[in-house]
Parts: sequence; C-alpha cells; structure tokens
Amino acid sequence: FVTSGIRVGVPAITTRGMKEEHMQTVVDLLDKVLMNIDDANTIETVAKDVHAFMQRFPLYPEIS
Repeated sequence: FVTSGIRVGVPAITTRGMKEEHMQTVVDLLDKVLMNIDDANTIETVAKDVHAFMQRFPLYPEIS
C-alpha cells in the first residue's frame, strides 16, 4: 500500500465558512509552498497571503 497525496481536512475549512470555490485558493497556496519548500521568500509571501485570505473567514465572527 502506497499513499500518493495529501488529505486536507475539509471540516476545518467549512467551519470557517469557506465553500467549494475557495478550495482552489487553498490548493494554490499549498502548492506554492510545496513546490518551493526551500525558498524562504516564497514561504513568507504565502504566509502573508494566507493571513490576508483568512481575514475573510474568522473562526468566531460574532467576536470582533
């Protein structure tokens, strides 16, 4: 038995209010890091992109 992929926990994504159309952004961000795993600049840029993206999906929207 050989595994050949990464499983992303969809419940954690939907809890934040993301829908199917947001999955492409999640996948693109993961791909960018995985394809440039040794590039600190790319990782830093993606971290900022993730932070900006997640601002649209607060964990507890009723607490601001």
